[in-house]
Amino acid sequence: MQLLLALFFLLGIPSGAPDIHSLKHFYTGVSQVPNFPEFVIVGLMDELQVEHYDSNTRRYVPKQDWANRMTEDDPTYWDRYTQIARGTQQWFKGNIEILKQRLNQTGGVHILQLVYGCEWDDETDEVNGFHQFGYDGEDFISLDLKTQTWIPLVPQAVISKEQWDKNKAWLDQQKHYLTQECPEWLKKFLEFGRSSLMRKDLPSVSLLQKTPSSPLTCHATGFYPDRADLFWKKDEEELHEDVVKGEMLPNHDGSFQMSVDLDLSGLKDEDWGRYSCVFHLAGGQEVSKRLDKRDIRTNWKTNDGGFPTGAAAGGVVAALLLLTGCIMGLIVCLKKPPQASETSSSSGEDPAMKKGSSEEQSMLKPLHEGRVQRGSSH
Repeated sequence: MQLLLALFFLLGIPSGAPDIHSLKHFYTGVSQVPNFPEFVIVGLMDELQVEHYDSNTRRYVPKQDWANRMTEDDPTYWDRYTQIARGTQQWFKGNIEILKQRLNQTGGVHILQLVYGCEWDDETDEVNGFHQFGYDGEDFISLDLKTQTWIPLVPQAVISKEQWDKNKAWLDQQKHYLTQECPEWLKKFLEFGRSSLMRKDLPSVSLLQKTPSSPLTCHATGFYPDRADLFWKKDEEELHEDVVKGEMLPNHDGSFQMSVDLDLSGLKDEDWGRYSCVFHLAGGQEVSKRLDKRDIRTNWKTNDGGFPTGAAAGGVVAALLLLTGCIMGLIVCLKKPPQASETSSSSGEDPAMKKGSSEEQSMLKPLHEGRVQRGSSH
């Protein structure tokens, strides 16, 4: 449970609205977690994974074909950041030990994470940057760009704030990267991957029911991107009672699926036509399906031992879709935990690999020139 909490603590970073694009990089370092890489880096462009590194493969690689275009202007891009990632891996390992000492911890599972990046509104040109650390599944410390100060999110982070706030030059660098350089990289990724990143696919929507007494499931699959919602309405008003919303899951082809259940136990026959399931995709596109008994797919048997017309195939297909989504969701959790990467160092040099005093190597300094600017010592 602690691992799962740690892997998802950063999901509160706001995702883009229809006209907002985001570039996020996540780092995760772990200690004593079996069957999980010691260190992982993931870069997301509009929530789509574009870059990856882990301590098992020890290679920084593109995850989209179009991301290979990063070498058009910089042929050494992937090799250089492979070397940087390897150095960062050691930095995380050492700083987990420092944190354990600070918090009087001994053995057990421990996880240190960092997320940083920016959002850009392509209509208003507004930019929002973020830079935040987490430890053992809890937010630890976050940068406030408006005041250019660090905000401790737990009492143990106060010492970090006190030291980091003194380094004004570094804070200026942070602001410059998050508000100037990061949006430039974001626009570059957007240009390279426009056909994928600007893709919008509406789903197929089905009504599914295991038995006549089971809740009715509205299932939408095949949509993209994941900035979407699915809900039940009655007389054009969204329902919140007697409704259970499922988790959004990825499909094997990169699209997504989700479902929402409606309790039919108190529903009168004459009221069925007043209900509808609505899928809403970012940007305003919708698919609506009116509640109709003839459209319900199920695999329950009738009195004569057969199946209702068209029900068996629909039920089996739906079950397979849900199973596939669950498997893919598990793979995402194991292969793509919230982590970060870098892609913007002008010099390609990793300060974490420079030699320095013990003060220089103290805990929770951001890691790289450019993408992740350097912090002051503790």
